[in-house]
Amino acid sequence: MAKENSFDIVSKTDYAEVDNAINQTTKEVSQRFDFKGSKASVELQDKDLLLAAEDETKLRNMNDILQSKLVKRGISLKALDYQKIEPAAGSTVRQVVKIQQGIPIEKAKEVVKFIKDAKLKVQASIQGETVRVSGKDRDTLQDVIAKLKATDFGIDMQFDNFRSN
Repeated sequence: MAKENSFDIVSKTDYAEVDNAINQTTKEVSQRFDFKGSKASVELQDKDLLLAAEDETKLRNMNDILQSKLVKRGISLKALDYQKIEPAAGSTVRQVVKIQQGIPIEKAKEVVKFIKDAKLKVQASIQGETVRVSGKDRDTLQDVIAKLKATDFGIDMQFDNFRSN
């Protein structure tokens, strides 16, 4: 009987690393000269980031600091979904940044279609917020991973659960 090999395409964000990046950002903002006396803040609320500052320039500067800290901690910026900047109380502005957890169904369909269009001998199926790819040959599965890494789907993707049954 032939062995069946498979792996999962997932999108997971490590919230402990996000929290560490937020703490580093807060520390740097409190020490920087251009933020002295400002009310700029970054916090994690219900799995989303909330950025607040006096004006859009400070918000952008703080966002740049946050992004650099996230990248250093191994969090992909593709996992961030920026909402529009909105005015807040006390003549400040705020922005909600949603953190992607799981692959959205539209993107999962796009990934499955890409795999099927590649004409490799594998099967791809959507299972909740993950995509499972299975096939007989491990080398073919590694070819699929290489093709997926070379293509930008606009989401953060990891490949895990690689196994032989």
